[in-house]
Amino acid sequence: MSDCLFCKIAAGQIPSNKVYEDDEFVAFHDIRPKAEVHLLVIPKLHVASLAECGTEHEAMLGKLLLLAPKLAREQGIGHGFQTRIHTGAAGGQEVFHLHLHVIGNRP
Repeated sequence: MSDCLFCKIAAGQIPSNKVYEDDEFVAFHDIRPKAEVHLLVIPKLHVASLAECGTEHEAMLGKLLLLAPKLAREQGIGHGFQTRIHTGAAGGQEVFHLHLHVIGNRP
């Protein structure tokens, strides 16, 4: 989507503090962190929210969740961290592109 902030970040049109990128995902530091480490992990495929996902997204969702502990370990919070997916405006979602928050503090 041409007007989606996270699509633009994934395409490299808007700079971000990336910590990970592959063919399917980008992970970067949140600009308003809630902890010492606060990453956003986004699929490059535009999906507005978790509520928009169907069975065709199963593999993508599995990979998304498996990235969380990998990135947490790399950022020094593998001992314990939170994951959050806000879904819809009523669920606190601000950017309507599926994203996973990985949040924690280093020991």
